[in-house]
Amino acid sequence: MAGKLGGGGDEPMTEINIVPLVDIVLVVLIIFMVTATYMNPQGIKVNLPEAATGESIESSSLGITVAADGALFLDGAPVTEDALRAAVRAAKAEKADVVCLIAGDKDARHGDVTHVIDLVKQEGIAKFAINIDPAAEPAVATGTP
Repeated sequence: MAGKLGGGGDEPMTEINIVPLVDIVLVVLIIFMVTATYMNPQGIKVNLPEAATGESIESSSLGITVAADGALFLDGAPVTEDALRAAVRAAKAEKADVVCLIAGDKDARHGDVTHVIDLVKQEGIAKFAINIDPAAEPAVATGTP
């Protein structure tokens, strides 16, 4: 069915024009792409220790960070030790197989990181990982001196 120029007919328009809809969707998509580059997620500045033998994990249920001053963060939000225990218990009740990713600043005290590991184990979490920055592969020593 061919269209007519001039629009001088008594027939109603029976076709849907989707061009304006497509134009609007594309404009919204472009606006989203431009503004997404300017979004800066609030993060915690942590200098992770380096290790050459670290493995990556696919996902973690809880992300716990120990800052250099000993402050605790759960998924980026400051948290007290009691609130951390409650969050671990709630995650354990919601999902039986919970994994904790513990990131300790390299300037944090060893005792603070060990305390968080102990806290997680006390709450029944058997799987946890230590977050590191991957280091360059060490040079392989040859057998000759």
